[in-house]
Amino acid sequence: MAGGAAPVIVWYRLDLRLEDHPALAHAAAGGRPVIPVFIASDEDGPWAPGGAARWWLHHTLAALERDLAGLGLSLVLRRGAEQEVLGRLVAETGAATVCFNRRSDPPGRGRDLAIAAALAASGVQVLDFPASLLWEPDAVLNRQGGPYKVFTPFYRAWKDVGWPKPVARPRAIDWVDGVSSEDPPEAPDTDAVLPEPGEAAATRTLDNFLRSRVEDYHERRNEPGADATSRLSPYLKWGCIHPRQILGRLGRSKGEESFRSEIAWREFYADVLLDRPDTVRQAYQEKMRRMRLDTGATADDRFAAWAEGRTGYPLVDAGMRQLHREGWMHNRARLLTGSFLTKHLGVDWRRGAAHFLEWLVDGDIANNSANWQWVAG
Repeated sequence: MAGGAAPVIVWYRLDLRLEDHPALAHAAAGGRPVIPVFIASDEDGPWAPGGAARWWLHHTLAALERDLAGLGLSLVLRRGAEQEVLGRLVAETGAATVCFNRRSDPPGRGRDLAIAAALAASGVQVLDFPASLLWEPDAVLNRQGGPYKVFTPFYRAWKDVGWPKPVARPRAIDWVDGVSSEDPPEAPDTDAVLPEPGEAAATRTLDNFLRSRVEDYHERRNEPGADATSRLSPYLKWGCIHPRQILGRLGRSKGEESFRSEIAWREFYADVLLDRPDTVRQAYQEKMRRMRLDTGATADDRFAAWAEGRTGYPLVDAGMRQLHREGWMHNRARLLTGSFLTKHLGVDWRRGAAHFLEWLVDGDIANNSANWQWVAG
């Protein structure tokens, strides 16, 4: 350790990058040794990432390891319950501080509070920061002090608030020798042609989008056969890039304004989920819960045909095959396949939402649940 100073643990979660990473930047600025750690945990239960997302996570962590090595750091990989793992790591290393970027989803937020309280009770300094959204879900409120329930007024308020400046990537950082690591999260076998994970790939994807597609994004984003969208959703999901890094490079053209609103939709749905976590498993609108659904054996057959891309409707089947081949689906294809399953086949939207989460590398629980309900009802 540098001068015998107690190290700082930086707990990585949905923020797998070096640039604009508040917890890492704060830890590095203190001049003490830094221990970056990622904990593979099964505590998310039904909110856990599916197979495609676990593949992405495995390879994104490998990219993060290489990036951290450039700062002189090694990424510590551990398994188990997050609170227990962090407690053991504090005892093992003598760390006096744990820094992490908060999660915005309800289960992650609840664990954050419990873990911070437990660490503080044991004498460890805990510093947490916002990092996955432009603004935390409870930061943009209506005049009554509550969350917005309609997107358009939310978007106006969201744009008016502005945002903090990004924090710079640290330079070389001291490391603590002898901290053990475990195996990274598994990478399920797949024949899919999935995007390249990692922070550098996120930056290249953004560069390419801004260079070649953003100007006519507002006109072409709804063409399923065109490569006219940003392809940034997996990188946003896993924090390989921060929304600030994207918004800071957008101008005022119609295409850029249209894309800005899509970033805002992501944040609006995070607000909705925090306010109503029950909407993962039941409809936001009560009248939608009364919709008649087919739950018999024939519904199972129709669901299987839909999931396997063999309904006989070419555009529906093309969307589902794209999902299985790429771990991603065009936004209009998501709308169309979801509408077909619920309105044409009469199958419960929750089955479709669960299938998407299993196959999407960008499977975000808030966006997935809200969009499925929008399509279904």
